[in-house]
Amino acid sequence: MSPAGLAWRYVRRQPARAALGVTGIAVVGALLFDMLLLSRGLVVSFRDILDTAGFDVRVTSTEAQPTLGPPLPQATRVAAAVAALPEVREVVPLRFGKAEVPVTDGSPLGINLYGSGTREGRGWPVIEGTGLTPRADGVLPVVINRRMARRLGIGPGSKVRLTGACASVSSAAPAIELEVLGIVSFPFDRAADLTAMTTLPAYVRICGGEDPEEADVLLVASKTGVSADATVAAIGGAVPGVYAFSNEQLLDRFQKTDFSYFRQISFVLSSITVFFAFLLVTTLLTVSVNQRFGELAVLRALGVRRRRIVASLLFESALLVGTGGLLALPLGGAMALWLDGILRQMPDIPQRLHFFVLDPRAVVMHVALIVLTAMLAAVYPAYLAARLPIAATLRREVVS
Repeated sequence: MSPAGLAWRYVRRQPARAALGVTGIAVVGALLFDMLLLSRGLVVSFRDILDTAGFDVRVTSTEAQPTLGPPLPQATRVAAAVAALPEVREVVPLRFGKAEVPVTDGSPLGINLYGSGTREGRGWPVIEGTGLTPRADGVLPVVINRRMARRLGIGPGSKVRLTGACASVSSAAPAIELEVLGIVSFPFDRAADLTAMTTLPAYVRICGGEDPEEADVLLVASKTGVSADATVAAIGGAVPGVYAFSNEQLLDRFQKTDFSYFRQISFVLSSITVFFAFLLVTTLLTVSVNQRFGELAVLRALGVRRRRIVASLLFESALLVGTGGLLALPLGGAMALWLDGILRQMPDIPQRLHFFVLDPRAVVMHVALIVLTAMLAAVYPAYLAARLPIAATLRREVVS
């Protein structure tokens, strides 16, 4: 009989023990799979958000994040210099501020207000209506997110009056009327955010007193075939005094700061789950070998080689861990959806950001750790079976 066939007979002969082992491995493996998803979930999700915006380079005045650092002075001149580079396809200045809109009871309602330059490529994903485009008839355009549309009961074609609060206080300038062109999805919106985006001239009029030459960030899109690193290097050489960084550099910064906590938690819990899986399988196999000393001694006495016995234990371990590891994938996926829903309820978390994201690297790592666990768990039971004294064991079996 082959080692695999012998292992299958041993497992089938003890169905309760095999079911207990497979169930334990499935539960532990599901937790391991979730921790592997968590280790890179935020990075993968954040990269997807950045990529869907259509820009691979951002230019600011300092190394601080766009929303935390000072605005970029003379943004019009800087944007023109960046747009003239052969590596650059498009440059869009962007402003971040606040505004207030009156509601039915007359009280002001605070919203996020963006001021954006004209985009040549596709804008934010449009849910209803059209994207942000300047109007030739002098009407000031605005696009809003779905939550703001529902809160105010407005949609494409509606009028909305905004009062600037870009300097943390309401502007002394009168309210400005804008026409809603569409309802769009902003990538970094949180669940409770009310967000509107208008053109830069309209933003300056709403905020009142804002420098029209400033911008919080320049969004830069590289030409097809040009890497983001090449664009960053070109901007640094052509426009001194500004800080340009690619999406990958931004992700690297977040991995070292904001995302490092989740990566450390993932590493600790992954190590613990692998250790528990190792203990569980080792214990089951060791107990099984101890109960089969007489059978193993008879097999050895009949001429079955030691390596065949060791191989059968390795196959038995692989059968238990492999079955449990396969069941862990759907179980871990269901747990990941549940845990992701809980974590995304944290404040200040963008709606499109996920903590658990299916990543091929996580699946490969999960399989590799499961295989390693199966091999290590069979070492001690195999050692006991290989060192088994045949004559003494048979004598003890007969006497007992």
